[in-house]
Amino acid sequence: MDTTSIVLILAAVVAVSILAIVVVQLREKAKIQRLRKISALADTYKRAQTLLEEVPEQYLTPDLKLLLIQRMESTCKDLLPLKSDKPVAEWLEHAQQLKQKVDEGEDKRAPSRIDSPEKANNVKESLKSLFKVIEGMHKAGQIDKAVAQRKLKYLLFLVHKTNADLHIFQAREHIKQNAVRKAIHEYHLASTEMGKSKDNPLATKAIKSIRIRIKELEVLANEGQELKTADAEQSRRDKEWDSFLDDDSWKKKADYDD
Repeated sequence: MDTTSIVLILAAVVAVSILAIVVVQLREKAKIQRLRKISALADTYKRAQTLLEEVPEQYLTPDLKLLLIQRMESTCKDLLPLKSDKPVAEWLEHAQQLKQKVDEGEDKRAPSRIDSPEKANNVKESLKSLFKVIEGMHKAGQIDKAVAQRKLKYLLFLVHKTNADLHIFQAREHIKQNAVRKAIHEYHLASTEMGKSKDNPLATKAIKSIRIRIKELEVLANEGQELKTADAEQSRRDKEWDSFLDDDSWKKKADYDD
């Protein structure tokens, strides 16, 4: 065998070796990318499911619930071709069952009271996550711009409502301690929070209610009267505030799109 043949054979061996290495690397890269995609999609599904559980029931309109369920369904459909070891079929079935419950009005949970700074912060974090979900769905073309804007605007209102809820709770606690001026201050802060969403009819209604309560308390404070925690008017207003977002006609309209 001459020198030329030996060189060609060696070159061929080297080329085949390089090709084999490249193929192995490409397969490994594809495998890693596939696993990363599966992990990301699984996280997306679980986050949407968690938001359905974490966001207070009184905040979630049927439309928002259906958006999260849509996110869960589309994630499952993206996962199926990847043949992961996740129970994707079960996840999809669960999402479809949830959708049916929401459509039939059977998906109900007890409202959550915002009665501590920690709870208020947790709720706001959940709302921020939901905000990002809706932004992501818009960027992915799953919802149009007008719908996304309405939902995002509504979520900003809910952030302000969460802050107002905390101030209202603190005002009630001051009333129990007969600290009228402190209660009035908390009500003013609650009104300021709702004023950040003054284009929302619910916020306008809330501000009017809060101002009436402030005037009532100012009269009592000026007259030096003691507050009674069992006062019928106070109880009525407290109940009115706690059920503020329970109006079915409001939820069916969804996101004040007059």
